[in-house]
Amino acid sequence: MGPIALIPPFQRQLVRVMPSPQGDIIVRPLAEDERASWEPLWKGYQAFYQVVLPDETTAVTWARLQDPAEPMFVLGAFVDGNLVGIVHYLFHRSCWTVGDYCYLQDLFVSSEARGHGAGRALIEAVYAEAQAADASRVYWLTQESNSSARALYDTLADRPGFIQYRKIF
Repeated sequence: MGPIALIPPFQRQLVRVMPSPQGDIIVRPLAEDERASWEPLWKGYQAFYQVVLPDETTAVTWARLQDPAEPMFVLGAFVDGNLVGIVHYLFHRSCWTVGDYCYLQDLFVSSEARGHGAGRALIEAVYAEAQAADASRVYWLTQESNSSARALYDTLADRPGFIQYRKIF
């Protein structure tokens, strides 16, 4: 693993370098002027899950990810200067621990870059941010049928066996 530089938590200064046969994977926060690079990956994530979000939701999501007052963050994985993957994560309180939880909400790597370490690098970068913020855990959801992602996730985290229920309004 490459070096991790954290200057202090929530200041979006994380930079992580992970060597890969395809070139170093640089993981860092996305800047406000990088929406045009982020949006195709965001749309790709939606297409993977067969959803279409309104443009307003995308605009609000990007604004929240760029607002230092929000507990939501975005990191990008770059290979040879090209954005190949994104991760969105947020912090929230829990009744079960003193430290906040870190929810890894969205993770997407372009089809061309899959299998070369970008997903792992993004997850490990979120782990580093959560540890720096004294979070008690990182957790996320995926579909049962997402077998290729689950193969990676099974190497990085425990699967506690909970079932999700939800009511959409």
